[in-house]
Amino acid sequence: MGLYQRLKSDLQQGRFAPGRILKQSELAEMYGVSRIPVRDALQRLKSEGWLSGHGKRGVAVPLFDPLEVEDLYLMRTRLEPLLLELAAPHLSGEILGRAEDILDRMEIGNQLEAAEIGALNREFHACLYRPAGRRTLFATVEQLHQQCERYIGYQSRGLDYQAQSQSEHYEILSALRQGEIQQATCILGNHISAAGQALVQHLRNP
Repeated sequence: MGLYQRLKSDLQQGRFAPGRILKQSELAEMYGVSRIPVRDALQRLKSEGWLSGHGKRGVAVPLFDPLEVEDLYLMRTRLEPLLLELAAPHLSGEILGRAEDILDRMEIGNQLEAAEIGALNREFHACLYRPAGRRTLFATVEQLHQQCERYIGYQSRGLDYQAQSQSEHYEILSALRQGEIQQATCILGNHISAAGQALVQHLRNP
């Protein structure tokens, strides 16, 4: 695992507390590498929203922001059911089978790290949306998922949300297999909205 992935995984697992300032020299010693790969990894993580600027050239771990979470999930709730509806006519049995395989890989639950849960969740949704062939809309949704990633592992562990999330994923898949597109998009919208509301409430009232 490269330094970028190691840092990302540690951020998602809460190794670095929100608000902590990260120093290149400290991280280089911690991970046993030179400052150059540390600098490159920090720049990439900052561009993806995992880190925020601090001072002239420093970075810090962002605080969990309930308003940011609310905005992200509001946008996802509007856009993802639309994208699934556009993709539905192109979802073959093979594609739905691949999506189910992803869910089955998530069933090992506590054996997965937070970063792996986030990556598989993103992969499942992308598998269903990509066939729509809507590059701009898909890229926007991908960016939202990327911004949500640092919360997803926390949500799964901190709120013990993974079992409920998995159940809803399988319900979406079942509705799609039965050709119930409207039902699938409705389940998806409620799935995203409920997850966002639960996380916002938890962040506001820890």
